[in-house]
Amino acid sequence: MKALLINGSPHKMGCTYTALGAVETGLQEQGVQADIMWLGTGAISGCLGCGKCLKDGHCFIDDVVNKVIDDAKSYDAFVFGTPVHFAAASGAMTSFMDRLFYGRGALFAGKPAAAVVSCRRGGASAAFDQMNKYFTISNMMVVGAPYWNQVHGNTPDEVRRDEEGMQTMRTLGRNMAWLMKCIDAGKQAGIEFPKFERPVKTNFIR
Repeated sequence: MKALLINGSPHKMGCTYTALGAVETGLQEQGVQADIMWLGTGAISGCLGCGKCLKDGHCFIDDVVNKVIDDAKSYDAFVFGTPVHFAAASGAMTSFMDRLFYGRGALFAGKPAAAVVSCRRGGASAAFDQMNKYFTISNMMVVGAPYWNQVHGNTPDEVRRDEEGMQTMRTLGRNMAWLMKCIDAGKQAGIEFPKFERPVKTNFIR
């Protein structure tokens, strides 16, 4: 079993990476392979709503989003990490997730997911709430921990000294590994993910 941990910070080895590293530890303790992927510092366009990806499964902007789309089938769970910018996820992570999840619920349905947020002082719960909305609209299983998945600190060393935050990250990894094993055991016992009903689209204009 494998989990993909995505670092949406412009700093490759910064505070968000430090938090994801603790999640990685929790996963690996339970025998789950964890791969940390950095989005980098290149520009990531927001979704243009053109609909091309609904036809062929890939975005017409061929960047890191398409790489993750191609790799996603080989992963059993996902963790998305972001620094907190103005009480929200980073611009890069927001653009990335908007395009990754657009019309792509079937790719992620039934798989565990979690958000991790890193902040200096405030805004963590708002960013955490924003991130979780991608999962709950995609039929994913949201993994929790003893506290919201957040760490505090202005440097990696300060994050490591956030004992409660780091414990939360390690426990998140262990909880995710447990859920992954439960899902796998269910599949082996013949328990499949529920079949989808045909989507019903409504709006508020009559």
